[in-house]
Amino acid sequence: MINRRSFLQSTVSAGAAAALLPTAFGRDAQAAIDSLQLFVPANPGGGWDQTARSMEQALKQANLIKGAQVTNVGGAGGAVGLPQFVNQWKGRGNALMVAGMVMVGALITNKSPVKVTQTVPIARLTGEFEVIVVPPNSPFKTLPDLVAAFKADPTKVSWAGGSAGGTDHILAGMIAKAAGGDAKKVAYVAYSGGGPAQAALLGSQVTCGVSGWGEFSEQIKAGKLRALAISADKRQPGIDVPTIKEQGIDVELYNWRGVFAPPGIKDAEKAALIGLMTQMKDSAPWKDQLKTREWTDIFLAGDAYGKYLDDEIARIEAILKDLGLA
Repeated sequence: MINRRSFLQSTVSAGAAAALLPTAFGRDAQAAIDSLQLFVPANPGGGWDQTARSMEQALKQANLIKGAQVTNVGGAGGAVGLPQFVNQWKGRGNALMVAGMVMVGALITNKSPVKVTQTVPIARLTGEFEVIVVPPNSPFKTLPDLVAAFKADPTKVSWAGGSAGGTDHILAGMIAKAAGGDAKKVAYVAYSGGGPAQAALLGSQVTCGVSGWGEFSEQIKAGKLRALAISADKRQPGIDVPTIKEQGIDVELYNWRGVFAPPGIKDAEKAALIGLMTQMKDSAPWKDQLKTREWTDIFLAGDAYGKYLDDEIARIEAILKDLGLA
């Protein structure tokens, strides 16, 4: 199970990546990434796009790059964009793809022939807990109310979220299973982004919604949506929403996002990108972005990130089998 504790414990390994800085993050490598190319295998407005735009802003403000260009190629939770990044961006030492847990699930669900392991893992950056919401007029006042209705008749409880097999879908399945229900019976409605999912919720077209806190927080604060639970390991400061665990369902989950380089880059270019991300992580502008976006810093770089990715693929595949998607 992904949780904040395991994230934070594993960040100790990130120190090894920082050791590369004095030798590998040299003048030539730095010059090569003065102009950074950010590839987002999703449409504008979602979590990966927000991460890329936040990176661009922080890197510029910290004077770590001179400029950046963001390219969006959306579809199928990253399964459409990844082949383009792997094949057409091969060997670009100044390029990074922003992706994360959603892509891992989407590639398995879509049985994609192109794998994220064909890229070069650079750094895991952020984690964000999920939130389960309902329209303001919903009869469900607590998460146990919603789960009881699901167990009574799964067809009458629809869950709106992002791509099938993504973080939102995985969380819905984990809740169903932990509560003693059948994860395969979750009536999940996949939307291309937070905007369409919000519209469906506000129009009472679906029973509940699942997404990262950042995508629903403004609507929750404005009273347009009502939060039933968050997937964090404990209550979050300034957020008056109970966790899933404290409502009797043993589930916690953090959505993670990170960056990957295309295949075919040189070792010095890989080290330079790791160095750039390490410098960004330590910069005041990036810390401001984390605070504003309410993202958790879960930085892990280089080979340690690659090992984490291998373990994560195996873990998510097991969960998707519970959902009947793998």
